[in-house]
Amino acid sequence: MSNALTPSPQNPAPITLVPEKFANPLRQIQGVFAQPAVRRAGPMALMVGLIGAAGLAWSALSTPPQKVLFSGLPDSDKAAVTSALSAANITSHIDSSSDALTVDEEDFSKARMLLAGQGLPKAAPGGYAILDQLPMGVSRAVEGERLRQARETELARSIQEIDSVAEARVHLAMPEASVFVRDNAAPSASVVLKLQGGRSLSDAQVRSIVNLVASSVPGMKPDAVTVVDQLGGLLTKSGDGADAANDKRIEFQRRVEDKYRQQLIQLLTPLVGAGNFTAEVQADVNLDETSATRESYDKDGRLRAETGNWTGNMATGQAPAGIPGALSNTPPPASQLSTPQPATGAPGTPQAKPVAGGPAPDPAKQTDSFQRAYDLNKEVSVTRAAPGNIKRLSVAVLLRDPEKGKRTAMEINQINDLVKSAVGFDQTRNDNVTVISRKFADATDANDAPKWYDNAWLPVLARNVTALIIALLVLLLGVRPIAKALMKKREDASPAVIAAQAATAGTPLLGEDGQPLLGADGQPLMSDAGIAVAPPVSLDQIETSRSYEERIGAVRGFTRDNPARAALAVRDMITAEAKS
Repeated sequence: MSNALTPSPQNPAPITLVPEKFANPLRQIQGVFAQPAVRRAGPMALMVGLIGAAGLAWSALSTPPQKVLFSGLPDSDKAAVTSALSAANITSHIDSSSDALTVDEEDFSKARMLLAGQGLPKAAPGGYAILDQLPMGVSRAVEGERLRQARETELARSIQEIDSVAEARVHLAMPEASVFVRDNAAPSASVVLKLQGGRSLSDAQVRSIVNLVASSVPGMKPDAVTVVDQLGGLLTKSGDGADAANDKRIEFQRRVEDKYRQQLIQLLTPLVGAGNFTAEVQADVNLDETSATRESYDKDGRLRAETGNWTGNMATGQAPAGIPGALSNTPPPASQLSTPQPATGAPGTPQAKPVAGGPAPDPAKQTDSFQRAYDLNKEVSVTRAAPGNIKRLSVAVLLRDPEKGKRTAMEINQINDLVKSAVGFDQTRNDNVTVISRKFADATDANDAPKWYDNAWLPVLARNVTALIIALLVLLLGVRPIAKALMKKREDASPAVIAAQAATAGTPLLGEDGQPLLGADGQPLMSDAGIAVAPPVSLDQIETSRSYEERIGAVRGFTRDNPARAALAVRDMITAEAKS
């Protein structure tokens, strides 16, 4: 059989054709599936495939999602952790690709608490234990990195001791020391915190973490430490700038309002009961810091300095005489009073009269000349007003009406007076206090309870039910029809069915008019096992067929009755064509 066309005037060159077995792959596949052996084994293979698919779907959906418990554990710790989890009926898996120990997601928290209570894993490296694993002869750079890593681990462990912190990571940036002072850079640090669910850190706790890290590294300042939470929020705040000042003002105002609010809660809780009121306080606080300086002077003044001289008549005076020290023990002579004249300060003017109660004027003094400087009395007063004065206070109190009836106006007025006394009401500041009584909106306990779809068992139940439904669908829609077909074939091949077919064999087949049906040779068609089977067809019948359709039917009958001879005939035909 040739694969090339014979040259013709229209086709001067031979054209090579693709082999027939590669020309139509779809037909070849259909031919493979049409083979009797494949058709007989097809239902069983399909049933096995459906069962395998159902099992795969069940294993994929029924297995809960896994979560990594530990990774990179040594074999000793891995064996201890696995044993502890098995004793607590917690299923664990070891991922061979990543060498991680995983557990079911719903058992993750329980497993962590169990292992923490038993102190596992024990041999997990960390902290200064890393330095014990340093081999001999390591470089200085490697030793410095290991030391930095040990410090980071120890700081992270210290920060994790805080109740609100679940996990912590510390990154230290420590530049190399330089002999040049201007090239020295200060170290810095970054801290990443993972807080417990629903917990937060106060400003005091954040400052304590900053000071802890800064105090643990030589030369590090608290301003060089940055603290970030798991949501990316910056927890540290700079101490300088307008933002820090505004934050301090807002924090101070919040503390003042909380103080008044706590006073109202302590006052009204015994009176109306907890949950039967709500109070809000708005305080307008003067946060401006002012300072004033005042100077005042006295009108009379005060002598500050005096300079000058005076002159007198020494004739009336007695010159010192005698032995020095001889008159030291004798009494002085009696004094004589004289009326002095007022002095004007000019030479030759009489002296001034003595002032009553003052010292007696010197009789030898006649003139004087003085320069006197006077200062007024000066008083300096510095006043500094600290921030925190309340400029205006607004208080609103909402009371719950009783279940039956309403509160009287007298009762509301009494509560209003109590609130004013508690917050220090001042009319001059234009303070405002409002107390009203209304019905509260009903808040049932069902709203506070978790929803049914938030329960932890619902995802597990959904996975199991889905896997079960898929398995049932595979069994009902795939396995059951195939099993029925196989059982039907087995029943058809049973001895009772064969005997019944044999009993009915040999009877002629009748048409609609009651007359027997005739075949191509004119003979009546006979029934064989309840199925219309034509009589055997010979080669002569094929040659004497009158029409094309009769010949095709005869060939089909001959092939059915003599498959071996038909195969030999086809082989001879192919061989003859190949030789030609």
